[in-house]
Amino acid sequence: MSILFIIVAAVLLLGPLIAIHEFGHYWVARRVGVKVLVYSIGFGPTLIQWTSKKSGIQYRLAALPLGGYVRMLDEREGNVPEDQLHLAFNRQSPWKRIAIVAAGPLINLLLAVILFWILSLPASEQLSTRIGKVIEQSPAAQVDLRVGDKITAIDAQATPTWEKLNYALLGRMGETGSVDITVERGGQVLQKQLPIKNFIQDQNQSPLQSLGFMPYQPHIQPIIGELSKDGAALRQGMQVGDKITAINGQPVQDWYQVVEQIRLSPEKLMIFTVLRDQQSVDLQIMPQARKDAMGNQTGFIGAGIKQEHYKIPDEFLMKVQYTPLQAFSVAVDKTWQLSVMTVTGIVKMIKGLIGLDNLSGPITIAKVAGQSAEMGWQTFLSFMALMSVSLGVLNLLPIPMLDGGHLVYYIIEALRGRPVSEQVQLFGLKIGMALLGTMMLLALFNDIMRL
Repeated sequence: MSILFIIVAAVLLLGPLIAIHEFGHYWVARRVGVKVLVYSIGFGPTLIQWTSKKSGIQYRLAALPLGGYVRMLDEREGNVPEDQLHLAFNRQSPWKRIAIVAAGPLINLLLAVILFWILSLPASEQLSTRIGKVIEQSPAAQVDLRVGDKITAIDAQATPTWEKLNYALLGRMGETGSVDITVERGGQVLQKQLPIKNFIQDQNQSPLQSLGFMPYQPHIQPIIGELSKDGAALRQGMQVGDKITAINGQPVQDWYQVVEQIRLSPEKLMIFTVLRDQQSVDLQIMPQARKDAMGNQTGFIGAGIKQEHYKIPDEFLMKVQYTPLQAFSVAVDKTWQLSVMTVTGIVKMIKGLIGLDNLSGPITIAKVAGQSAEMGWQTFLSFMALMSVSLGVLNLLPIPMLDGGHLVYYIIEALRGRPVSEQVQLFGLKIGMALLGTMMLLALFNDIMRL
């Protein structure tokens, strides 16, 4: 994946999100009678600029697609002619100003609903929430969860799909105690409590791995089908057609075991025993280290499997088909869940339950945008919807400089009948700048460390 591809994917991701966020402010401002002067997408040097002869609004496209702004007529930013005072933003009622400010984040949440609705419309065949594997000596094994058990609820939240199940578990990140799991087994409904301790603190593990149960995975023989030219496997003598039979003397039966051991062993020398031409050959290979999109260090050797068709048993499959109305309900629910998870994650980060290294900046966003674009338009739209939720929720946080901070001031003004004093607003502005500056620097630092 080239740098150019990543940049293009990032622009295609962030450009529309920023444009529609600013369009929300722009559209409502014009509807309530506020004069808009400039509608800009991006910051920095102007690339394209034109002025509407009808409205006089100047439209701009700037070089850095990391934000945008809508400049409105306002006495606080310059002299306003007497005959245009009624068009100034600061002369509007608090409720009109609240509507203008809230429109940006809310239209981002609406965009997420629309994107999730589009993605939910096509019929699909998915894995059912039947357990396909239970990890030995894990919390799941300790409470006698079994292969074939169908998980129907987590903490009383219905889990018709693995996605819903993962969302429910992610809501428990950083917590201790237990997870209540409802399972169906042979016509019986059973209640299980899985103990958790500092849930998902190990970033190399997924929520399911932390608890010890996984979806069904077909048995894939560990036969090498392809090798990267710059991978450690090819350099150390691995060949296409080799069947891996053991790693560090421990037998392996399928490809998932191989991948997991390599992933957890960056820059550690490993001995691969392979079957080649009916003979056993030992190869010493040290997996190269790299960081994934979330900053976790993993190992890889540059080897892929032999492509084959694998049959999944019918009991582990389900067909999903929504009507347009049902798909809309699913989209609203997903947007709501992601919004709650975002707020909960921020609160847990403040409390120290989740590490600050989970913060990501523009570099990580660009990399994930490129990866999602490589995987297809559905994955890219899904990531765009996720980012739209994040943009909407983060802008609603009650931090001065963000839309949410302005909303707090205007709501207070509407309730008490007079605006918040300029001294208080100036003090809040300084705090907001310090908070946002610190968050941006930390996110950028995390991005650089991941590189």
